[in-house]
Amino acid sequence: MQLGRGRLAQRGGLMLLVLALVLAGLFHYRTSTPTAERGPIVVGLIHALSGPTARGEASQIAAARLAVEEINAAGGLLGRRVELRVEDSRGDGRAAAAAAERLITGERVVALFGCGAPQCRQAVRPVVEAHRHLLFYPAAYEGLESSPHIVYTGPTPNQQALPAVDWAMRGFGRRVYVIGTEGAAARRLGALLGDFIQLQGGKLLGERYLPPGGRDVGAIMADLMMLQPELVVSTVAGDSNEALFDALVTAGLTDLPLLSLGAAEPEMRAYEKGRLDRHFTAWGYLQSLPGEANTSFIARLRRSQGDGVEASDPAVSTYVGFQLWAAAVREVGSARTDAVNANVVHQSVTAPQGFAAVEGQTRHLWRQLHIAQVKPGGQLAEVYRLPRYIRPEPWPTFRSTEHWTAVMSRVGVQP
Repeated sequence: MQLGRGRLAQRGGLMLLVLALVLAGLFHYRTSTPTAERGPIVVGLIHALSGPTARGEASQIAAARLAVEEINAAGGLLGRRVELRVEDSRGDGRAAAAAAERLITGERVVALFGCGAPQCRQAVRPVVEAHRHLLFYPAAYEGLESSPHIVYTGPTPNQQALPAVDWAMRGFGRRVYVIGTEGAAARRLGALLGDFIQLQGGKLLGERYLPPGGRDVGAIMADLMMLQPELVVSTVAGDSNEALFDALVTAGLTDLPLLSLGAAEPEMRAYEKGRLDRHFTAWGYLQSLPGEANTSFIARLRRSQGDGVEASDPAVSTYVGFQLWAAAVREVGSARTDAVNANVVHQSVTAPQGFAAVEGQTRHLWRQLHIAQVKPGGQLAEVYRLPRYIRPEPWPTFRSTEHWTAVMSRVGVQP
C-alpha cells in the first residue's frame, strides 16, 4: 500500500512538473516571442527635407504624417500604433539608397514610402528588391519600369504627360519645345515625348535640360526667341521652376503657352503666382476640386500640419499609399512585408478625388486627369477633364517593349 501511494505521489509530482513546464513555456511565448507583434508597427518615409525639391516634397511629408495620425486615432492597426521614421534624401539618389538601407536593416520598417525625385526612386529600387521589401512611390514619373516590390501611386505618362501634350497641341499648335531637369528619368521622358509629338503630327523643335536646382536658363530663353515654338512643355522639377517662370516674364513671353508637368500647387503658389497668361498643368488631383471628400481632406491636412500646407497630387498620392497599405494590413491580419505586398495589389480605397484602385498586373493605380490653368495667386483652375479613369500603361503601347528597352539603353538606364 505504501509503495502504491509512493508511485502515485511520483506520478503526481511528474504531472505537476510537466504542467509547470507547459505553463512556463506558454508564459514565455506570450511575453517574449510575439513582443514585436504587440509593439508598434514601424514604417519609413524618404523625402527631401533639404535641397532643390524640398519645397514640393514638404506637402508629401505632411500628407504622410496626417495619414499615420489618422490611422492611430482610429485605434492603430491590429491593435498596434504605427510609428513613422523620416529620412532626408536631399533629392540625391545615393542618400536615398543609404536611407532605405538604414530603415530596412536598422529600424526594421515593414514598408517604405516616398522618394519623390525619380533619381531617388531609381537608387532605392535595387535596395528594396534585394531585401524583398515594399515601397509606395507617389510621384509622376517617366514610366518604362515595373517592380514586384513597388506600388506606383503617381501617374504614368499615359495618365498625365501624353494626354496633356495631345490636348495642348490641339489647342495651341504642334511646334513644340521641351525643357526638363537633367537626369536619366527626364531624358527617358523626353525621348518618349519626342516620339509621341511626331506620331501626333507635331515637330520637336529642340530640348534642353537644367541641372537639379539649376537657375541659368539663358540658353533656353535664346532658343525660345530663335525657334518661336507654339508650345513649351516643361518637366522641370523643384526650385528651377522659379528661375524659368521669372525669365519668361522678364523676356516678355507671358503669352507663350507653357505646359508644366513637374510643378503642382506648392510650386505654382510659391513661384508662378499667375504671372503667365497661358500656363497650364495636368494632374489627377487638384486642390480646387469640388466635393465634401476633398474639402474635408484639405481641412484635416491643415488642421494637423498647419494652415500653410498645400494639398497637391503627389501629396494625395502619398496619403492614398498609406491607406492602401493599411487596408492590406487589416485584410491579411498582419503587417509582415511579404503578406502585405502580395495583398495590396487587390486593394482599393476612397480618396479626396474619388477612389483609388491598384491595377494588379502593373502595380500602378487607375487615375483621372484634370488639366488646369494657373490663375492669380498660383491657384489651379480646371479647364478640361478626361471623362473616365485611365488604365496605367507604364510601357506605352504605341511602341514595342523592345523599342523602349533600346531607348532606356541609349540614355544609360536598364529596365
